[in-house]
Amino acid sequence: MEKDLLELQTLIDVHFEQRKKEEEELIGLKDRIESRRAERAEQQRVRAEKERHRQTRIAEERQRKEDEEAKKRADEEAKKKKVLSNMGAHFGGFLAKAEQRRGKKQTAREIKKTTLAERRKPLAVETLREDDLRERANEMWECIYQLESEKFDLTEKTRRQKYEINVLLNRIQNAQKFKKVHGKGKVGGRWK
Repeated sequence: MEKDLLELQTLIDVHFEQRKKEEEELIGLKDRIESRRAERAEQQRVRAEKERHRQTRIAEERQRKEDEEAKKRADEEAKKKKVLSNMGAHFGGFLAKAEQRRGKKQTAREIKKTTLAERRKPLAVETLREDDLRERANEMWECIYQLESEKFDLTEKTRRQKYEINVLLNRIQNAQKFKKVHGKGKVGGRWK
């Protein structure tokens, strides 16, 4: 009986020692979990702070670019006004004569330049994400598609009009062959 009691006592001691070790391991594990949580919270805080800094930097950069563009536009407007006022004061008659001499070629060029300036938008793709870039590319593709279709329609229209002009000129020439009075009513000019 004493032997059983001794054996039981040793088993109880072993059990309590093992339990003490497990509790120490559990406490150590809880400490590691808490330290890891603290590390994660710190990392998330640092990431959030970096993201905020990045967003503010992007916003400041965008604002700076907008300010520079506004300043540039204001400077250009001021220069244009100054040049126009100088031209109006000194060279008004000369410019009118020079523009008359240039004729329609210059105005066609100016029309092309103004049309292109209206249609062409600045890209500004540095700050766009991938989805925004794809959307922008699709918009550009649709614009090109529309312009190409308009170009095709206009070339077909001009081709048809040239054909109709040639047919009408041939009819006029055939009608003039049978006319008795020669020299009067002749059609000439640009389309002959």
